[in-house]
Amino acid sequence: MPHEEKIALLSEPSTLHMSTPRSGTTTASDFDSRTFNTPSDCQETKLSTVSSTKPSDHDHHGVPFSSEDGKYPDDSYLYVGPEPTDSYERMSFMDKFIHDTKMLAKRVWGRKLRTVFLFFMLIIPAIAFALEEEQGGSGHGGEASSEMLIPVVQGQLTANQFVNISSNFEYRYAEVSATYNTDGDLIMPNLTVQLSDCEREPTFIEDWRLEGNPRPGLGSTFTHVFKGCVDSDCFQLKGCKFSVTMDDSEEVFDPVAISFQFHGVSTLVDYEVLFGGLILAFVYFLIITELIHRTLAAMLGSFITLGVLSALNKRPALSVIVGWIDFETVMLLFGMMIIVGVLAETGVFEYAAVKAYKYSRGQVWPLLTMLISFSAVVSAFLDNVTTILLLTPVTIRMCNVIGLDPTPILLAEVVFSNIGGTATAVGDPPNVIIVSSKWSEVPGEDDIEFTELTVHLFCGIFFVVIACYFQLRFMYRNTIFNNPDSPRVAELKREIAIWQRTLKKQPSTTRQEKEFCAKLMSYIEERQVLIKEALSSDQESWAETVREMELDAQIKNFDLFYNTVLVLVVVILLFFLHSIPSIHLDLGWIAVLGALALLLISGIQNIEELMMKVEWATLLFFGALFILMEGLGELGLISAIGDATSNMIRGFDPDTRLAWSIVLVLWVSAIASSFIDNIPFTAAMIPVIKTIASDPDVGIPLRPLVWSLAFGACLGGNGTLIGASANVVMAGLAEQEGISITFNRFFKLGFPIMLVSTFVAMLYLLLCHVAFSWGH
Repeated sequence: MPHEEKIALLSEPSTLHMSTPRSGTTTASDFDSRTFNTPSDCQETKLSTVSSTKPSDHDHHGVPFSSEDGKYPDDSYLYVGPEPTDSYERMSFMDKFIHDTKMLAKRVWGRKLRTVFLFFMLIIPAIAFALEEEQGGSGHGGEASSEMLIPVVQGQLTANQFVNISSNFEYRYAEVSATYNTDGDLIMPNLTVQLSDCEREPTFIEDWRLEGNPRPGLGSTFTHVFKGCVDSDCFQLKGCKFSVTMDDSEEVFDPVAISFQFHGVSTLVDYEVLFGGLILAFVYFLIITELIHRTLAAMLGSFITLGVLSALNKRPALSVIVGWIDFETVMLLFGMMIIVGVLAETGVFEYAAVKAYKYSRGQVWPLLTMLISFSAVVSAFLDNVTTILLLTPVTIRMCNVIGLDPTPILLAEVVFSNIGGTATAVGDPPNVIIVSSKWSEVPGEDDIEFTELTVHLFCGIFFVVIACYFQLRFMYRNTIFNNPDSPRVAELKREIAIWQRTLKKQPSTTRQEKEFCAKLMSYIEERQVLIKEALSSDQESWAETVREMELDAQIKNFDLFYNTVLVLVVVILLFFLHSIPSIHLDLGWIAVLGALALLLISGIQNIEELMMKVEWATLLFFGALFILMEGLGELGLISAIGDATSNMIRGFDPDTRLAWSIVLVLWVSAIASSFIDNIPFTAAMIPVIKTIASDPDVGIPLRPLVWSLAFGACLGGNGTLIGASANVVMAGLAEQEGISITFNRFFKLGFPIMLVSTFVAMLYLLLCHVAFSWGH
């Protein structure tokens, strides 16, 4: 609809008490001033509609509504009156008043109870957070030792090998951290840390054995929680001693330096994994039910995690919390959002949208196939977050131009972007982590190179893409994409539908409100007449329609366009080259430097307006999500998943252990990555896989487990809206355009595709690495 034809119904709010429609605003004076019979109540008015001009069942944001059945859309939460049913209309005035009062009280008090509940969920961890010192402080009756260096030798214990606990220590549990200060190439001897000589129990209490070698992937730092418990009776560890001894061996070891540190923790640390699971479930409850925005849900969940860590006397320092945020991802998003925002000002997205519509000959499925193919292929060589940042604005503009609901198309694009990103080492962050890991720590194994990973994953993704494409066509079999109307008629129908919905909500108690309802009805009838005229005179061919669209969608500023494309090409080229050892620039730095170069070259002065194009809520969500996931890792939730997987693999029958291990790692990775961020999960699973492959009693080759982890962690991102970074970016960009993509909406498409894609990957892995033993 041309801008001059839009109307502003809310410029006289004192007269027209109504909600603002999404399509625009108008003043009452802009309506035709003709007079006709004014209805007594807008909600009782049944608008006459032309059968050939029946509005779409969805508005331009995909929100279902009905203009004649008397029911309101799901997002009409501001309306506090009853449904306009016949039973309600037959009520007396007093019955209507009582009914409306009850409905209002229910909505208001329901909202207040929700607010009070969420407020207490913030205040309780805030109190725990405020009452505990940062880790390294004494806490409540605790003691945190500074890091000390202990020389350990074979033979008789020396005084330097004892660590005394103060008599003021009031904790029953103590968490100990020990680190071998030796060169990585030297053999680390086995050590034993013993807790004994306490005031209450002078005898031995507990010992902890440190297996120095082999320990691939886990590094040289060990942690353990000592419990002052004898026969289920726990007591304070005041006055106890830690002693560090080296195992007797035929080899003569030089003295080994051990960095030793301890601090008291609460006895509730026994349930920290349970606490982590409850926090994660609570965050998902908030996101699924949409009680609050997903960004607020992640922020609240991350602070609850910090509160629980504080209650356990494990409150991390502020510098540690800041270090949990993956600033490379945040910088990548920030820089690319600025570049995309500048590129949008040139009109290239509208231009590309019309061209895509032209090449598809107006058929939606060829167009959708073209878009998801582009998304998958580009994501294989460029990270999928950047791909979605570039593709989402084009898709939204295209759908606005040709009158399509953008939601199913956006969902299909991001799903196939995650699938395509699995094919190479640079397409998805878990693959980058896998390639960067030192797999040579496993005896007899070499590091995994870019080409090797790409060959093994690309072959499997080829079959996954084919299977998921046919699944997508099946799931979209009842989705109506094609719009038989011309863009002009489609826009008029959409506008009528929006104003009909507005009219349904508008009361008509006062004289001004009745006059407004009458004028709004008049305006709707005028739109219907315009549709009739357009249908009778609109005989232009599809080619003529495209020609008109091309005239309207031209590049506005060629100088800005050329500068932006130049910078974007250089940035993408550096993305491909950043893995070269001599180039010490991460993806985040490349994106930020590209954005800075674009601002300097283009001479853009209005920085405030440009910053409005940055999706700050998405950036804040990622920051909170990183803190949440690292906090859950501190609570042991992620490592517990890895330990359970390792124990199950060791329990499999040796004859079928490889097959079951592939299946277990693949599906555990896929399901876990659907609900927790796949980056910390992949980082936690790599040491588990290294340990399993290093165990000669298990006898499982390394490579098949690595491919299973890569497939599961990447494909699992399609399971939920927050399973992959690209999903959150797409939802944030769509929300900026007024398109709401909820958790449930994404789940209905993404989770079934995740199941099918993981199943196809499982068949591929079993065929290649069990039946044919490819690569081992």
